[in-house]
Amino acid sequence: MGLRETAESDLGSILEDSSTGFGVPIIVTDPNGTIGNLIGFSDDISQVIDPDTGVAVSGRFATVALRISSLTLAGLDLPIGIADASSKPWQIQFDDINGNTFLFKVSESNPDRALGIVTCQLELYE
Repeated sequence: MGLRETAESDLGSILEDSSTGFGVPIIVTDPNGTIGNLIGFSDDISQVIDPDTGVAVSGRFATVALRISSLTLAGLDLPIGIADASSKPWQIQFDDINGNTFLFKVSESNPDRALGIVTCQLELYE
């Protein structure tokens, strides 16, 4: 096993450990309705940097990080942002630390194919 394969395997231990690590249940639904119940890392914070001024402002910035091999095993492709409002987006659902469930759509997808992880930027979806 090469170093890249070892790193991807270690990624599973780091990213998908829900008992002693940061892994949380994340539901991924593609535009066709295929659902994957995955474990990954979620983030939902309320401070962002205003790109015009460089000043921290109140806002909402949510992301998930998922293992690409787990998406593949679940029968899913890489999530992508779909700008067309008339098309169904990729949907991501997870609970916050207090058990509140939030539904998001993928606005941007950043895969790292060397390590085998994809980070998705999200926005609330209703």
